[in-house]
Amino acid sequence: MKTRAMVLFSGGQDSTTCLAWALDRYEHVETVGFDYGQRHSVELECRPKVLASFRAQFPDWRAKLGDDHMLDLSILGQISDTALTQATAIEMKESGLPNTFVPGRNLLFFTLAAAVAYRRGLEVLVGGMCETDYSGYPDCRDSTLKALQVAIALGMDQPLIIETPLMWLDKADTWRMAEHLGGEVLVDVIRAETHTCYIGDRATQHDWGFGCSQCPACELRKRGYSAYIGEPLGANV
Repeated sequence: MKTRAMVLFSGGQDSTTCLAWALDRYEHVETVGFDYGQRHSVELECRPKVLASFRAQFPDWRAKLGDDHMLDLSILGQISDTALTQATAIEMKESGLPNTFVPGRNLLFFTLAAAVAYRRGLEVLVGGMCETDYSGYPDCRDSTLKALQVAIALGMDQPLIIETPLMWLDKADTWRMAEHLGGEVLVDVIRAETHTCYIGDRATQHDWGFGCSQCPACELRKRGYSAYIGEPLGANV
């Protein structure tokens, strides 16, 4: 039975929900974040605030929550030409993918997280990837991550497991999972402390959290929250 996990923790809604899921499931949980030159780097400032809220408001999880690791992945931003790493308009490309897709991002995230996990004696990697309510990124697909799990296990000569608890959930279900795991307290932490907006708007607070309300990440979060609370879309913009 696996008891020690590492959560890929960005400071956003999905990874925060995954952190709660891991703390509910495993005896020891560490977190890892990546500074890759993202346009919405404000999410990195949210990470310690979310972790502090978990320690302060969830005593049962406090003892399980271990070290946080921050890795410099600025080379990814340097070789990427995307709307997440450059100040360009968000739009669809001829490939059918939005220009917010950062090629190789999740592949690198998991590979580096696996290297840290190997050193720390952690057995499970947890990520908030999803292919139900998402922007079509190929490195979020279940098949991609299953193949990556095999490659990592072979390359490390150790059976590291990749868990993606949100893979088949829509955003409304993600809100419901948060409520199931941590009640209204966790839902409020997600609304007030996490950041998901691609533009990095931390000035405007809505019922569903901070954001520009227009980018794809905000649209998904807003639509999911509306479905979660049973209001028609547009009632809490």
